[in-house]
Amino acid sequence: MIRVAVCGATGYTALELIKILLRHPQVQITAVTSRQEGSPSISSVHQSLTGRLNLRCEDLSPEQIGERADVAFCCLPHGASTAVIPKILATGCKVIDLSADYRLSDPAVYEEWYGEVHTDPTRLGRTVYGLPELFASKIPGSELIANPGCYTSTSILALAPLLAAKLIEPTGIIIDAKSGVSGAGRTPKLNTLYSECNEALSAYSVGKHRHTPEIEQVLGDVSGQKVQVIFTPHLIPMDRGMMATIYPRLTRKATQAELLQVMRDFYANKPFIRVVEHLPSTKDSAFTNFCDLTVRFCREQLIVIACLDNLLKGASGVAVQNFNLLCGFDETTALLPA
Repeated sequence: MIRVAVCGATGYTALELIKILLRHPQVQITAVTSRQEGSPSISSVHQSLTGRLNLRCEDLSPEQIGERADVAFCCLPHGASTAVIPKILATGCKVIDLSADYRLSDPAVYEEWYGEVHTDPTRLGRTVYGLPELFASKIPGSELIANPGCYTSTSILALAPLLAAKLIEPTGIIIDAKSGVSGAGRTPKLNTLYSECNEALSAYSVGKHRHTPEIEQVLGDVSGQKVQVIFTPHLIPMDRGMMATIYPRLTRKATQAELLQVMRDFYANKPFIRVVEHLPSTKDSAFTNFCDLTVRFCREQLIVIACLDNLLKGASGVAVQNFNLLCGFDETTALLPA
């Protein structure tokens, strides 16, 4: 059995992660951490875990986490992970980081987009980017995996096959993405209060969203060319789910059938990618680890559509995919729906 710690266990992502890990046949959850006063039981924080996990949320030091676990999932806020991850790694415990702290390769780019100096810059550019459909071969044996986020996974998975095949221009790609409110996290914020976001659709961080350089970096790595995107996220009044509608420019004439086949070939034997003929809905992939992809044309404009569950394939599900590959288990363990 692999001993697992969940750091920052009070959020939505941590809850989904714990629910997956509880049905994993090779996992024992040995610690859940939080800075909440009084060390509340995890089932009082997430009442759906009542009778399923008998642990208390503890404010453990990185050294204590390393003593109790073989692998730690860090569900900490951006900027907080770098304060603890190096110390956890020093104990020999491996880490899957669900924040954005280790996703970018260049410390200067991190500082530009996150507004602070990275405190562990030597690991940037050396940490494996944990998108298994693209980098599965690099994950086994890694000490630290940078788990991708929901917007980045949706955009990258949609565009990678077409950019790798040089079928679309690498610049001027417009990504119109929409996320359910759970993507904003569990911490109360004015714009996610029910009366603020219900019956409302709003764009945010226009032209300056932090996932922009991450999308460009990974797609550049995959395609071997400089990629530039115009990324606009939107908050949509539903609990979970994500859809990206993407407008790239073709480098040559192609048919819908040809492009779908390119996607199918690129993701052959990738169990969580579904290249579909129909127009996917967020309900199709809700509560699953699947990402649904398709393409359409409007006159001669190519439109790529991608849907996934922002809490699962966009966060906790892919984290367990990474865990399975890291530990030598079948990639789909605990992740396929009944």
